[in-house]
Amino acid sequence: MSISLSRKNAFYGHFINGQWISDQHTIAVMNKYNKEEIAQIGRASREIVSEAVTNALETFNTRKLDSDQRYEILMRAAEIAKERKEELAMILVKEVGKVLKDARGEIDRGIQTMIASAEEAKRIAGTGVPLGQSGNDNKMAFTIRVPVGVIGAITPFNFPFNLTIHKVAPALAAGNAIVLKPAEMTPLIACKIAEIFSEAGLPAGFLNVVNGFGQETGQYLLEDERIAMFTFTGSPGVGRHIKSSTGIRKVTLELGNNSPNIIHKDVPDLDRAVELCVTRGYVNAGQACISVQRIYVHRDICDMFVEKAVKVAQGLKVGNPADPSMDIGPMISEKEARRAEEWIQEAEHLGAKVVYGGKRRESILEPTILIDVKPEMKVVCQEVFAPVISIIPFDSIEEAFCQANDTKFGLQVGLFTSDITLAMRATQELHFGGVIINDVSTYRADIMPYGGVKDSGIGKEGPHYAVQEMTDEKLVVINL
Repeated sequence: MSISLSRKNAFYGHFINGQWISDQHTIAVMNKYNKEEIAQIGRASREIVSEAVTNALETFNTRKLDSDQRYEILMRAAEIAKERKEELAMILVKEVGKVLKDARGEIDRGIQTMIASAEEAKRIAGTGVPLGQSGNDNKMAFTIRVPVGVIGAITPFNFPFNLTIHKVAPALAAGNAIVLKPAEMTPLIACKIAEIFSEAGLPAGFLNVVNGFGQETGQYLLEDERIAMFTFTGSPGVGRHIKSSTGIRKVTLELGNNSPNIIHKDVPDLDRAVELCVTRGYVNAGQACISVQRIYVHRDICDMFVEKAVKVAQGLKVGNPADPSMDIGPMISEKEARRAEEWIQEAEHLGAKVVYGGKRRESILEPTILIDVKPEMKVVCQEVFAPVISIIPFDSIEEAFCQANDTKFGLQVGLFTSDITLAMRATQELHFGGVIINDVSTYRADIMPYGGVKDSGIGKEGPHYAVQEMTDEKLVVINL
């Protein structure tokens, strides 16, 4: 069965052992802009999840792919995705509400993530271990890296192609089998990924997909002790639940952030800093864990920054994501847009001022700029996950660092400065997994180590680093 969104009421159950299987229980998948139903997916029971895990484990135990085979499959999958870029992008436009240019960009990134993962399949290696102590001269020791087994992958709605590839491709490169549970609001692109890998020559059983709600299907996955490792991208609350449910099994958790960006008075190019902060605060309707959210601007240039930010926001087009000229589309649901609108209104009630935007039409929230905010406001201290940015003045860099660090999150932070000493100081004093100098917190190259500290997660993504997470280091000692 191949996914085609041209036919109405298409149904996609679960992908197990290389085949789609039906399910009597279903979930509707909606076009996020016009609210039309575009497909239905299955709602996996505990039995279906168990079947998927059983198949993945049997496949892992009975069929091995050497590094060349894994490389070829991943490279072929990248080629197929490249050939079908427009089809894949339109799936993202419909089920995510992502504007077309961003959808195309996500497909391009996912393709490069596949290619990088393919290269990693040929580079997996351990290290030599010196045994220099007395009495060990006749011994040789080294480590090897081996796949962990079955990996349970749970993926989010906001970048459902590239972030799924960030889990599936390194897992396959490392020699594992995967059971994937995509977000129920955006599952169709994950189903397409399964078909692409099957067409690329991945033997049945290495990638199984179970659809359903997180609190049901996801929970069934967590409770299956045959899964050796979990990799999850999503909210800190769910991440905390996963960690508490998985015992001593390995986990990689990529969670939230309320991304701070610091614009010092010696910013090299103020116009560039404004452009980046505003546009990266609104990409994907602000629904990215490293979207610009808190902008700390030195008081000497803050008024100028606000004025320029409003002009940039005024130039952005908001509407139908299928229109190539649009910059911002709908949020994932009207419920989420309403929640963000309420946070804006709450901030206004507590003294904040909306200098641009702030209005909602169904699931579309206007790009919003707030000033006069306070640290205790939700738009500042929590993850807004919407097209909302707050501009906050500071007087000293110590104050800016303190405010940036005053959060339970710690994924990425941006700093704009011409002072190399200050930049190096920031790498030590800002408590985040990534410190981005003269660019915004939203910057991510898919090959870089990506992950946070504190409530922003555990472990690293990026193909090389994910392969390390998805393999176990095994010591070998030889008595000569």
